[in-house]
Amino acid sequence: MTIHVGPIAVDAAHAGAEPVVRVSGLTRAFGGPNILDGLDLDIAPGSFVALLGRSGSGKSTLLRTLAGLDQAPAGTVAVPRERAVVFQEPRLVPWKRVWRNVALGLRGPDIRERALVALTEVGLSHRTEAWPLTLSGGEAQRTALARALVREPKLLLLDEPFASLDALTRLRMQGLVASLWRAHAPAVLLVTHDVDEALLLADRAVILDRGRIAADIPIRLARPRRHGDPAFIALRARLLAELGVDENEIGGAESEAVPSPLRAAGPSRAAEAAPGHPARSRAAPLHVGVH
Repeated sequence: MTIHVGPIAVDAAHAGAEPVVRVSGLTRAFGGPNILDGLDLDIAPGSFVALLGRSGSGKSTLLRTLAGLDQAPAGTVAVPRERAVVFQEPRLVPWKRVWRNVALGLRGPDIRERALVALTEVGLSHRTEAWPLTLSGGEAQRTALARALVREPKLLLLDEPFASLDALTRLRMQGLVASLWRAHAPAVLLVTHDVDEALLLADRAVILDRGRIAADIPIRLARPRRHGDPAFIALRARLLAELGVDENEIGGAESEAVPSPLRAAGPSRAAEAAPGHPARSRAAPLHVGVH
């Protein structure tokens, strides 16, 4: 990977800071049309960016490229060496206890202590010696989050990490990620299909369409954020419009019968037929703040 040395655009809240991620002219294709098509993107240190778009728009392809899981054959990409990824599935090693999963790949004399501190941060100090198969879905995903944060990343990549969780666990995980972001201050790129999730967590929403950035919208909402806030509702409507979703078709912002949008604009990779999956069972929550 090479470093782009051209003009740098950064978030207003982080003006003057060198971007932690620089992407310039990134093109990706897999034997067909371009998945990413000359993409340009900068991410400032400490910022929280939500990446939205219909299924197939290139979100996960971009995340995998930034994670180093896919090489960039065209364009330039610069990312920090200190980066970590949390996927939709926890991807825990079943034959290693929880703390050893968190410490996987770490080096140094204090590995166990570092793992225990990370587990305490995510509320799992009582599960350090547990086997992964005994964990609930939320506990498994908190373990994956601890495994990412113990590496003290400058860039944290979240690939729909809450998509397979039930509604209440999902809300708790969103609150946990918000508090950990404040405590550790990494730059975060969150891939999500959920407009409400983006508005609760991020300070910037980037919308992909056919491998290009269709909109780059700052989210300047006071925290804690609440669904009933008029500014929240206005931004929600704007994001849905940018994504080509008519709120009237999904029951409006206050509907209690509709799953949290943007499920209408593209399903999660998790099976939507699964019992308890948010795409089937979660009504749009109201007045839930993320502190």
